Amino acid sequence: MSGQLAIALTAALIVIAVAAVVLALRTRRVVATPTERAVHAALHTASLAARALRQGLTPDSAREAAPFLRELTGTDRLALFDGIGKLLAYDPDDAWDADVRDTCATAARESLQGQRRVLGHAPTSAVVAQPLLADAGDVLGVLVVVTTRSPGPGLLGAVGEVARYAASQIELAELDASRARLDRAEVLALRAQISPHFLYNSLNTIASFVRTDPDRARELVLEFADFTRYSFRAAGQFTTLSEELRNIDRYLTLERARFGDALRVTLQVAPEVLTVTVPFLALQPLVENAVRHGFAGRGSGSIELIARDEGSDCIISVEDDGVGMDPEALRAGPGDALSAGDPEGASAHVGLTNVDHRLRAAFGNDYGLVVETAIGAGTKVIMRVPKFRSGVRADGGTYGVGRSG
Repeated sequence: MSGQLAIALTAALIVIAVAAVVLALRTRRVVATPTERAVHAALHTASLAARALRQGLTPDSAREAAPFLRELTGTDRLALFDGIGKLLAYDPDDAWDADVRDTCATAARESLQGQRRVLGHAPTSAVVAQPLLADAGDVLGVLVVVTTRSPGPGLLGAVGEVARYAASQIELAELDASRARLDRAEVLALRAQISPHFLYNSLNTIASFVRTDPDRARELVLEFADFTRYSFRAAGQFTTLSEELRNIDRYLTLERARFGDALRVTLQVAPEVLTVTVPFLALQPLVENAVRHGFAGRGSGSIELIARDEGSDCIISVEDDGVGMDPEALRAGPGDALSAGDPEGASAHVGLTNVDHRLRAAFGNDYGLVVETAIGAGTKVIMRVPKFRSGVRADGGTYGVGRSG
């Protein structure tokens, strides 16, 4: 009896195992059909080509992208030329004779006019040159393929789509480079906004302490050196809030040395937001404007800087109790302030506009500046930044840390 039971159990296990295998095979067929596998392979190959082309169209990126582009076109050989017809890469590199190279170069030069060129090379091969066109119609480069197949509509269509895809990735690389250049230009503009009067007055203040309080003068010299080193550093476009606040503290230390108790400063910073990433020099124009407008025609004033945690965002506000600004003039732009004989107002507008543009470019339109002001009512500038944003990270060094006596 026990033997029959064992046989029955064994048979049942075999049936279950077979059923499991059949179910697994059926499931695999459902989620991994030949079409799905082909689509997955094509997308993976396209992503590998994009990774190279997002560096721009250079000899290195062309060599890296060429094998993947050739696989996408399904052709035997592929070459990439730049926008003036200069050869960048062949793939495969060892499968080209002089005649084929010359034919490819001729086709590439002819297609620089913006039209596809198809040249016969031998009875069993053809050369297709497809220009890489930007949206505006500019020729970014040329993709040339050599095929033993007849260059029919299917092949020509595939080559055209691959060229269009490659051109879009190269354009994105150009856009990234343009944004980086714009970011650098905006940082340079912000550096230019650092008031020459502040630098001049700081040095005068330090000089006044040299005889009366040499130790204080030495401390201020070090603060001034750290402030200028940070402000003019050759680093990336982002930093941490703690680094920005450290530099603001240096700035205010120098201003307090000049104004004494007439400048009252209050800082309230939540510890959990110190690591938040912000655009480099984003706070400097806000605080410097507060000092300027807080003291304009008054000789004393108060500044309050608050950084607080608000869910997924960090809210930073800089407020002064000074003369305020005309909201209409602030909306009108710096040109109107200059024409009205108000260079200080124009400078403030440029600094605030610059920071607002950089915030929106980095984090989206929900993260620009909000300015609350009126004549005689002081000014409050509010900055909202996300506590985390994919692809945005702080870079650059740390200054003023570990300074020896």
